[in-house]
Amino acid sequence: MARIKVFNKEYLTKELGLPYDCELIEDDIIDTTRWSIVHEIVFEDNGKFYMTTYSEGATEYQNERPWEYEDEVKCTEVELKEVKVKKWIPVED
Repeated sequence: MARIKVFNKEYLTKELGLPYDCELIEDDIIDTTRWSIVHEIVFEDNGKFYMTTYSEGATEYQNERPWEYEDEVKCTEVELKEVKVKKWIPVED
């Protein structure tokens, strides 16, 4: 079972500077909607690494901020592991 840690939004944004004012380990766009862009990030806190998501406005007219309507943010503790992946590729003549 995954280890979940609940962080206070103020701690993430003010103390750690997430997601803009810090060095993220990883930041991937995982989804888009008409009005929002959804990011999945990995960050470090006290020697441990955590993954979570946030969304932000897709244009300058959407004032959506990360975790805007949340006081607490659920994060999953993660570790970096090498993973072998199988992938279909075209056959060359």
